[in-house]
Amino acid sequence: MACCIACGDTFPPRRQALGYNTCLTCGDFAARQIKFTVMPAYNKGAYQLVSREDVARTNPKQSGG
Repeated sequence: MACCIACGDTFPPRRQALGYNTCLTCGDFAARQIKFTVMPAYNKGAYQLVSREDVARTNPKQSGG
C-alpha cells in the first residue's frame, strides 16, 4: 500500500501508479480548493484563467431564467 503525503493514511498502489501521491479523500479536498480554471475566452480565442462562476455564465445551453 502507498502512503498519502497529506494525512499519512494508506491508499491502493494502483492510484499511486496513476501518479497520485494522496489518498482519495485528501485528493478530493485539494481539488475542491481550486477556484479557477482555464478556458478559451471566445471561439478561437486565447485561453484565460476564469472562475467557476464565469464558466457557468458562459454556458450557451444554460436556460435563460
